[in-house]
Amino acid sequence: MERPVPEIEARGIEHVMRAELARGDAMAGTILPILRHLITNDDNSVFSDEIIARIRGMMTDLATQLTESLSQVSGDRGENGESAPIDAVFHALIDNPLLLGHVHALAIEAQLGARLQTRLSLDPVLPPLLQSLIASPDAGTQALAMQVLAAQARFNQAQRRMRLSLAELPGDEFHAALIAFRSAQGADTKTGEHVVVAERSLRAGYDEGQSRIGLLARLVHSMGEQATSALAVTEAGVSLFVTALGLLGGQRRDTAILATHESQLSRLALLLRSAGLTPSAVEEQFFALHPQVTLPRGFDALDKDEAAAILSSGPLMAT
Repeated sequence: MERPVPEIEARGIEHVMRAELARGDAMAGTILPILRHLITNDDNSVFSDEIIARIRGMMTDLATQLTESLSQVSGDRGENGESAPIDAVFHALIDNPLLLGHVHALAIEAQLGARLQTRLSLDPVLPPLLQSLIASPDAGTQALAMQVLAAQARFNQAQRRMRLSLAELPGDEFHAALIAFRSAQGADTKTGEHVVVAERSLRAGYDEGQSRIGLLARLVHSMGEQATSALAVTEAGVSLFVTALGLLGGQRRDTAILATHESQLSRLALLLRSAGLTPSAVEEQFFALHPQVTLPRGFDALDKDEAAAILSSGPLMAT
């Protein structure tokens, strides 16, 4: 989408959206290799921006938790009482595309929440929709909304500290972290036995449904036909918004978060349309997220099914 966007005939909107999506996909395909390079090269201080710092901090925290779990089993705290060296685990974690992509998405989510708080006074912990759900007469909805509130408070505090609990990872990413942890260990048989015990303990204490993302998904599902109300970012807040966008648009939540970036405007428009929003409602969300951007003339001719079909044709496939 160019700024300003030139007028186009309605009959050409599908071609334009496919072309813009392809350009966004090409850009997205370079993200993880670049991130991996920047995170592991401290000398490139010019690139040490907020996102890179957040990702490095979260990955370091995950590596620390994993190595400490091994130390608790083996009783080996290393030199000066410290946990075993975490470098190997850290590098194994960032070498996993699924895990790196997820942590990158969390950094974008936190950054966007902070931006909207500054620009729109939108509370990242207690947005209006969550506040209304907490006041729901339904006891189940009320309790679940309160759990989400607490989880959002923990998330924002953890992001300020650039930390991420293993328990907050989605199931696939949690499994990926444990696989990376295992692969980072040497061939020593005794160490391998300790890793198995540590991994078993971590899995036993893990409950995806009680993670922040699990709670957000459960809350959106509990809204039933009213779930589309979470597609208004100024009402739902960033975290509920991207959760609903992924679920209703048939995409991974991390993909929905990436779609909010200014390099992925076509994906965001298509996702919002495929999730069920009218063209005018899509325009409202763009005004909130990207007020400098105008949707192309003819976008209103694109229906929900056509938007979903265009999305499914790209590399970042629907789940």
